Amino acid sequence: MNQSEPELWGGVECSHCRVGDHYSDQMTRSGHRHRVSDLDALAELGLKTLRYPVLWEHTCPDGPDACDWTWADERLPRLRELGINPIIGLVHHGSGPRYTALHENNFAAGLARHAGNVAQRYPWLTHFTPVNEPLTTARFSALYGHWYPHTADDRTFVRALLNQLEATRQAMQAIRQFIPHAQLVQTEDLAQIHSTPGMRYQADFENHRRWLSFDMLCGKVTPTHFFWNYLTEHGASEEELQSWLDNPCPPDVLGLNHYLTSERFLDEATDHYWPCHVADNGRQRYADIEAVRVGGGVRLAGVTSLLLQAWQRYGIPVAITEAHLNCTREEQVRWLQYVWESARAAREQGADVRAVTVWSVLGAYDWVNLLTRDTGHYETGVFDVRSGQLRPTLLAKQVRALAHGATFGHPVLQSLGWWQRPGRVHFQPSTTPDKSIEPRRTKAPQAARSAPKEKLQHAA
Repeated sequence: MNQSEPELWGGVECSHCRVGDHYSDQMTRSGHRHRVSDLDALAELGLKTLRYPVLWEHTCPDGPDACDWTWADERLPRLRELGINPIIGLVHHGSGPRYTALHENNFAAGLARHAGNVAQRYPWLTHFTPVNEPLTTARFSALYGHWYPHTADDRTFVRALLNQLEATRQAMQAIRQFIPHAQLVQTEDLAQIHSTPGMRYQADFENHRRWLSFDMLCGKVTPTHFFWNYLTEHGASEEELQSWLDNPCPPDVLGLNHYLTSERFLDEATDHYWPCHVADNGRQRYADIEAVRVGGGVRLAGVTSLLLQAWQRYGIPVAITEAHLNCTREEQVRWLQYVWESARAAREQGADVRAVTVWSVLGAYDWVNLLTRDTGHYETGVFDVRSGQLRPTLLAKQVRALAHGATFGHPVLQSLGWWQRPGRVHFQPSTTPDKSIEPRRTKAPQAARSAPKEKLQHAA
């Protein structure tokens, strides 16, 4: 591997999301729960690091003292034999087993107990993500109501977010009792919001909020922080926030998950867009749409810029921990190549970019509706698993080349990705977009309690 290149990591989509009384279990749907041989196929690609689950909900579904380690006991040693270092995820877009939930008082202590049990049982592990995307999970669960507990209020959102961050802090403390040098790879969606001048106040709010998980973990949420008053107005005590200043839990690596839909555009003229794009922040209704679909001078920041923003803000090594596109296999190859080259460009400009992670190596089910319904919609990854066996896609050849430090050459890369072509534009803004993207320090409005499903992946 060329030391000037980022590493290529892999990731198994493992969301275990609760909607009402039903759990959407990605690993069961992909068949990976029953195929340990998948790990050999991933090793054959040359992957040396893999985001991999030992989920709380799977291991201890009925109670903290009734844990079944059979699944992990078979797979984690096999990963070790194959020379793959797993980044262990403990909660992935979940709310924990049924005896807890994101907004419940026992969530943090319960996850910490599970984390300690994992570390004690597998002391050779080195990297952990106790909670995947805490801000995104809190928003989708407690602010927009898509996932359990299906609330739409700021107070529950704040409690769900702070509980997940406290669970992360306690989990790392428990892990480090057995693995003192364990590293925290904290993942979060990496977004940026663009807008018309009339929606600048909402864009400012969301552009400040996108950093909130990392700011809290790094001990940056002081009384002068943009969100201090918002948090205290909606249920956080000053003592609770002060505890993060006194005892932060900074990540060792910032894991940045970026999708084509992560950059948004806000416009007060809702009649310029489709009804599904309409959001409401309690002050006004407006359109919230993926920025890639809007013309009229809306320019995406792009992956390189976003990586540099994170690096300059924190000075902590960064990695793209999810790179995936629900589209044709040719477009998936173009997207991974785009993200890879963007990460290289950020490295060349001084950012410590450790890796790019090819996500959903086994594909994913029903992310087109945010896991809210089981419709059987499958999007392929490095492998297509619909037959019950792993069938390599074109991505597999690309991953094998990049993992071995080689250049991937293929005729498909001679064409631009759909997000780079004029046909990407479906809408025009009602007014000239606000060109400044640096958020201002205005008073935080109420958070949007109705918003589009941002991770929906639209094909060209």
